[in-house]
Amino acid sequence: MRNVFVALGLAAFSIPGCTGANAPDRSLMPELRPAATGQGGAQVTRSRGFEQWVQGFRTRALREGISAQTFDRAFRNVRFNDDIVARDRNQAEFVRPIWQYLDGAVSAARISNGRAKLREHAALLQRIEARYGVPKEVVVAIWGLESSYGSMRGDTPIIEALATLAHDGRRASFAENQLIAALRIIEAGDVSPETMRGSWAGAMGHTQFIPTSFLEYAVDFSGNGRRDIWSEDPTDALASAAAYLARHNWTQGLPWGLEVQLPSGFDAGQAGTRRSFGEWRALGVRAAPGTEMPAQGGGRLLFPAGVQGPALLVTSNFDTIKRYNNADAYAIAIGHLSDRLRGGGPFVASWPRNDRPLNSAEREELQRLLTARGYDTGGVDGRVGPMTVAAVRAYQGAAGMAPDGYVSMDLLERLRRR
Repeated sequence: MRNVFVALGLAAFSIPGCTGANAPDRSLMPELRPAATGQGGAQVTRSRGFEQWVQGFRTRALREGISAQTFDRAFRNVRFNDDIVARDRNQAEFVRPIWQYLDGAVSAARISNGRAKLREHAALLQRIEARYGVPKEVVVAIWGLESSYGSMRGDTPIIEALATLAHDGRRASFAENQLIAALRIIEAGDVSPETMRGSWAGAMGHTQFIPTSFLEYAVDFSGNGRRDIWSEDPTDALASAAAYLARHNWTQGLPWGLEVQLPSGFDAGQAGTRRSFGEWRALGVRAAPGTEMPAQGGGRLLFPAGVQGPALLVTSNFDTIKRYNNADAYAIAIGHLSDRLRGGGPFVASWPRNDRPLNSAEREELQRLLTARGYDTGGVDGRVGPMTVAAVRAYQGAAGMAPDGYVSMDLLERLRRR
């Protein structure tokens, strides 16, 4: 699943590499001999180092119960993959504002294709919903975002990818644990090493499970004796996604969230507060046109783009979706796409499309300026976590601004002036 990107410290919303029918089948750049590049010796040394690492890792794998036969078969054609290391080390920061992310994640084509998949797999999805209690539209939304309904599952050999990352990656310990889990999957007979393919970072199948999550949550819904998330048949992958959400406390009958409209003069400092729906109604909060606020349960107020954008009440099911990928934007995309697949409309409120997100250096500057003014951000790391959001809210409130916790260029410029 996409949590692999969080675990590896990668951008949560990376853009897949471009492919197409018109792409050349070999590089148009002339190849240079190793002697001409001056890197031939380094490549040989690195290859030998990788081979030595494999032998050492073999000892660990066998000690943890992997058979020598499984290990040797899985590593038969594995080589050190320079392209994977390059991708791991060169993740250029690319932060998209949430409205741009949603434009792609919940595009007209993705909605249309998702509705077609709902019709094509209606009987299967109905059985999955009946078994796990997760709405079929949510399951299909995950399928759509994770692999574009199975059309972009990834073709990188998983053992080679994880071995390369374990040997020369930024998260070697994580990759080693995933590699042991991948070998266990092969040992169990769920998939062959040749068929075990996916993303360069180790996520696999229609719904992009990482190996440890596969071992714990994947199911054999087809009943053929194998948990197969790799084949053209999406049965086990879709059921496994539903099983994952169910195991993480999905609540039947509760929406992921809903867009709401706030009364005039509403205190934006209520952002982040969780109340019952009845309490929100008593404060004058109403469901946006085209939606309904449930009679039971409750939600947390969220301003994903500040008070200038849509206001949402998100429920515990929103938090469950975030167990799949720990990012608000991802969970909003899954929830909103599922609503659109069900026939719902777009967000009513407009997004502040003239805003631009802060880059890493600007986020660090904002944290330094807040810290200098006595607002604890938990450190200066360029990451907008809960402590930074709390610091932003506190500063906004003291400065007479709407305390919505939204990090913006306007906020940074205000801090610079004072």
